[in-house]
Amino acid sequence: MNIGDVAQLSGLPPKTIRYYEDIGLVRPARDANGYRAFATADMHKLAFLARARALGFTIEDCRALLSLYEDEGRASADVKRIAEQHLARIEEKIAALEAMRDTLSTLVESCAGDHRPDCPILSDLAARKR
Repeated sequence: MNIGDVAQLSGLPPKTIRYYEDIGLVRPARDANGYRAFATADMHKLAFLARARALGFTIEDCRALLSLYEDEGRASADVKRIAEQHLARIEEKIAALEAMRDTLSTLVESCAGDHRPDCPILSDLAARKR
């Protein structure tokens, strides 16, 4: 398969596929003319990477997961550890977003939103926080 075919089947843009090749996540063969020749296994790896990235795994997490995916002697505990660490990062981000939402919601509620120049939103943004 050429890069266009594998892009369509994996759901990844050709630019991303070339990047994944550059960083060593996939290593397609090369035809005599130098064009990439993707095997079915390459397409499966790319689909795997697309799904992992859609779930927010980092490139390094993807590298580790792909290595475990290819290792038939893997321990599922290793896979679970990576997923648990990622889940913890997601939960931290959610908590930070919820705190931002709460703060902004309070500021929006405290602003009259009228013709007067005083605005608690701007006052808060200008305040020096420690």
